[in-house]
Amino acid sequence: MKKSSIFGIVVIAVAIAVIISTYASSSTYASFREAKQTNSELHVIGHLDKQKELYYDATKDANYFSFYVKDDKGDECKVVFTGTKPEDFERSQQIVLTGRMVNDEFHASKILMKCPSKYTQDKLETTEVSAKKADI
Repeated sequence: MKKSSIFGIVVIAVAIAVIISTYASSSTYASFREAKQTNSELHVIGHLDKQKELYYDATKDANYFSFYVKDDKGDECKVVFTGTKPEDFERSQQIVLTGRMVNDEFHASKILMKCPSKYTQDKLETTEVSAKKADI
């Protein structure tokens, strides 16, 4: 085979691999009710329920943070995040969670918060936080 043919096959194979990995890593948006029906990773959009408890105790476990979120369809669920509590979390106006349901809790691997900007009253500030990976 010619070198150009081999190079072309390699380029096509890499392009197919990139497309497949992008498609596989993308997840869909759902509600907590829909998340309970599947085991796959989903995005849930909602807002923090400020009437319920936020639990974070850095002295006991700095990588455990739990709180309650009400999704856009009105369903409420306890969320567990294995990472530190994001700064200004209580100020968030909207939260996008990436994760999956484990029993009756949503275990988030990422939190994307939209908060009012500290500097401009009319603008929103976006912050993304990822969960810590456990060293085993």
